[in-house]
Amino acid sequence: MNWFFPLIFSVFFLQLPVFSQGTTNELLWEISGKGIKGKSYLYGSLHSNDKRVFRFQDSLYHALNSAHQMVLETDIFSMFTEWDTRKEEVKLLYDSDGNPYTGTARATKTKYGDEDGMPQFLDAWFQQYAYNTGKQFVPLETVEEQLGLLDGFNIRSSSDQLTELVNNYVQQQMLEIYLDGDIKSLDKIMRTTLKAYPDAYEEFIVARNKKMAEGLDTLLAKGSLFCAVGAGHLYGEQGIIQLLRKKGYKLRCVTAIYSEDPDLKKEVRSANKYTLTDPAGFKAVFPGKPMEETLGSGNRLLVYREMGQGNTYSIEIIPYDVEYSLNDYAAIYIASPGASPARCFLQDDGTETCQGISDSYPEGLHWIRILRNEKYLIVAKAYGGNKFMNSNRPELFFDRITIE
Repeated sequence: MNWFFPLIFSVFFLQLPVFSQGTTNELLWEISGKGIKGKSYLYGSLHSNDKRVFRFQDSLYHALNSAHQMVLETDIFSMFTEWDTRKEEVKLLYDSDGNPYTGTARATKTKYGDEDGMPQFLDAWFQQYAYNTGKQFVPLETVEEQLGLLDGFNIRSSSDQLTELVNNYVQQQMLEIYLDGDIKSLDKIMRTTLKAYPDAYEEFIVARNKKMAEGLDTLLAKGSLFCAVGAGHLYGEQGIIQLLRKKGYKLRCVTAIYSEDPDLKKEVRSANKYTLTDPAGFKAVFPGKPMEETLGSGNRLLVYREMGQGNTYSIEIIPYDVEYSLNDYAAIYIASPGASPARCFLQDDGTETCQGISDSYPEGLHWIRILRNEKYLIVAKAYGGNKFMNSNRPELFFDRITIE
């Protein structure tokens, strides 16, 4: 897909230069009362991979670690099989030995920032953390429900154009407002921006706030949770904070305190991998839980995307035909540029392997490694922006795929 999956308001958050009023940071709220057991938390997120939005206050680490459920607006990972967030194609040069290199260290731009930001944008990072730590994940809305709203207001087709019109100064102002935790100013921006679309504020904000508050009311009865929604959904009489209070809950703004205590952050920050043992007889380590798709002819596809930086890791599992050698399969699956031919070798454990740069649709330039066991061919791919393609990250991913 080439449209901008917005989590509804990524595009709107970046259109008007409104200055923060210097209010108390109001992004994190503790939820108690109404007979619920334990403490739960509501957090206002920003759909960005800018490293500054990941400088979490101390209490946020405690909230993430203690919650049994992770609740987000929607299932972001459901988009893995069809959505590449890169905004530009990567071009490589090759030296006399066929090794690829680039003539620039520039970071590739993506829908949620660029390669100099965090691998995931903030909401996707929360979902990654939930899966990597075994917490129950619950979406408040489906992707189809969100896209239906965009279609109803004819916004989806113009989202990329709107985003490109936003200059860097305006983006910086909006980010500063978010970092200040000024949810009142964020609400003002949305009200002003959505005036261009009749009834849009009612549909995009008010109606969805009511639905999300109803969903949280049900989930809170099941145990402690951490819920992150766009910060623009929190403020006002029709915001989620007040809607939950009207249902009998107590919500307290948690004071933002920051420390450099490494022990406070270690457990949360170290949850950055997901080990998968596949029934096809191999083990792989992804940055987070991959999405699985069943293809034709008994093939399966596992995909994980780092949507902030635009990196993709995938493994396709294909029934192995003994009439073909691994070199035969390499000729089929590795479309090497002439200046950089693929190579075949034995791994340290004796596994026969072929690897190289490939250029094919829809991935474009990508690193690829193929290996096999007695029944299956494993086709692993890794690709991303300029910096990713010229790093050791594809090789690290490949080396963590082992035949059982």
